[in-house]
Amino acid sequence: MIYSTILALCALQGVQGFTIQPPKSSGSALMAESYSNYVGTMNDVRPDIASVASTGTMTRQSSDIGTRLSTMKPKSTKEVFERINCVKVQGTSLKTCSFNENVERVEVLLKTEGRPLNANVELWQGPDNSPQKISVYLEDGSKRPFRATIECPGSSNSVAIRNTGQVEFPLTAGIDPDINNNSKSPASILSERSSSRIVQGGAVYTTPFSPAVQSVQICLKTDGRPMNVRVELLQGPNNNKQVLEVYSEDGRDRPFFAIIETPGSGNVVRIVNTATVEFPLNASIEPYIVDDSIKDSSNNDDGTGMTWS
Repeated sequence: MIYSTILALCALQGVQGFTIQPPKSSGSALMAESYSNYVGTMNDVRPDIASVASTGTMTRQSSDIGTRLSTMKPKSTKEVFERINCVKVQGTSLKTCSFNENVERVEVLLKTEGRPLNANVELWQGPDNSPQKISVYLEDGSKRPFRATIECPGSSNSVAIRNTGQVEFPLTAGIDPDINNNSKSPASILSERSSSRIVQGGAVYTTPFSPAVQSVQICLKTDGRPMNVRVELLQGPNNNKQVLEVYSEDGRDRPFFAIIETPGSGNVVRIVNTATVEFPLNASIEPYIVDDSIKDSSNNDDGTGMTWS
């Protein structure tokens, strides 16, 4: 009888080790309030991250970097060329540019002295791996230079620029890297603030715009499937001023974003999904630089004259 009582007491004592003991003090409400205040302090913008306005008052900056980037004054391709280092790529020659892993994307720019431009721009990631390829044709490389943003996720990335023209047609190439890890890509900013169109495989979409639009920005992406598309700038019937043939291994991780110069009148952008019907893509097009001094003869209220067809 004594031994059975001792065993019972030992069993009860062992059970207490696996039970949740009640708190010794009633401070749970105070702890929850302190935790909420701490989290709220973390979510607020730090007071020292502020900018002084022209009025002399202290104002906090927005925590959304994409909003700040979208409200910045757009820079023309000529201005970007002036602040970067450029290299000369002779006809039938190849130039490559490698960079560190902290570079998330690069902006590739190509131009000539007014002659035609034929080039291939490729993103290399490791040996014999080209996840993105762009074939470029420009009728006038000075009037309508090439400007596109290439996403570079992962490591061992490099950009290859091959001048497929003859020796008499050299080109000037420049690369502007983006090392701001917190910034949004131009493709994501354009996709968020504008409505996109679904271009089915084999389909063609065109959009004209007024002479006031000096340049347009284009974003093409998929839901993760490969992307094969041709982008054309036409001025008049069947008069190609610029042709871009784009291939992307993953249209979500590596979307295509480009800024196309559109001087003059009668400009039309045509997007042709050269893939099969199983590979649709999303297209977003918006004016990038608009010259308000040029009068628009269309009846569109926003002054851009852009209509989908």
